[in-house]
Amino acid sequence: MSGLRIEQEGKSAQELDFQELSALEGQIDDVGALIPGRVGGAVTLQAILDRLQPDAGLDHVTVESTDGGFAASVPLEALRHAVIAYRMGNEPLPRDRGGPLRFLIPDDEGCATGGADACANVKFVGTLRLTKGKGKDTRPATPRQHAGLHERERQEGR
Repeated sequence: MSGLRIEQEGKSAQELDFQELSALEGQIDDVGALIPGRVGGAVTLQAILDRLQPDAGLDHVTVESTDGGFAASVPLEALRHAVIAYRMGNEPLPRDRGGPLRFLIPDDEGCATGGADACANVKFVGTLRLTKGKGKDTRPATPRQHAGLHERERQEGR
């Protein structure tokens, strides 16, 4: 899968491919201007939500990796400035940059807060799930788990 799968409670799932993401309003040519150290082009989460018109009762977004091994569920209101990085120039975001899709939160909270924190910046995104109430969240729950996650990422050069 190279597109963004979006699931909403009570509706059929949708998928936005590279061209559809490119056609949305809310394009950001250089995500590094919002989040220093990041590269690529992105589209705002708000532009995706504007296209989908989710039901008002849906209040959380769960961002899940393509393999389903990592997920972060955050209140939608805390993510109004989040972006989906999906391209380098006119090509899909490469895997070594977290592609094909990478969820990023400008001005995120410090790590391990359980909200719109740095650990909710998800690489290799496959699915956004809009729910009423919190969804699946596999972020580290203890300081030890949290430190272990960042040590593994450091060793892998991510």
